[in-house]
Amino acid sequence: MASSQAIHTFCSQLDASPSQRDTVEKYAKAIHEVIMDIGGKIAESMGLKGDYCKEWPCQFRINKYHFTPQSVGSAGVQLHTDSGFLTILQDDENVGGLEVMDKSGEFIAVDPLPGSLLVNLGDMATVWSNGRLHTVKHRVQCKEAKTRVSIATFLLGPKEEAVDPPPELVDSDHPRLYNSFTYEEYRKLRLSTKLQAGEALALVRT
Repeated sequence: MASSQAIHTFCSQLDASPSQRDTVEKYAKAIHEVIMDIGGKIAESMGLKGDYCKEWPCQFRINKYHFTPQSVGSAGVQLHTDSGFLTILQDDENVGGLEVMDKSGEFIAVDPLPGSLLVNLGDMATVWSNGRLHTVKHRVQCKEAKTRVSIATFLLGPKEEAVDPPPELVDSDHPRLYNSFTYEEYRKLRLSTKLQAGEALALVRT
């Protein structure tokens, strides 16, 4: 998302009109600034200094669900966690379906709230924070036979470097919990094992 050329290519794939292209480019720039700001504030809240996520790649995705009468009651997206560090979601303001799992295993509906953005943490946040931050399990259920659209921005993790917790977050009271690996290695691990709801974290523990 930090690349204007990548956004241009994305718009071309959508066959976007000049007006649509202008909207997407402005949105991408603004939401990229927001996710970088939130990432920086998370680090700051943990007593860390420095630009920990400024060079981390971001991914922009538009999800479109064609819910039919036959699909009502089924899953639009199965239970999962996001593999990256941080997600900002602009959910459909008219069609619900997003549900998050609480600590007891119960699902809580996240009803559409016009003008809002949803923020949640992914698996990389758990690894990077040495277990202090927790990933969020969620799913999308088909509630009604309508088209549902959501726009997601993912702050993934270091592009080539290993995902290691800052030294300040590792001490005798908080020993290192996870082995060193890259985001891409972890993404491939999730795909190969089909462990999409945070279970893959157990495979990379020390």
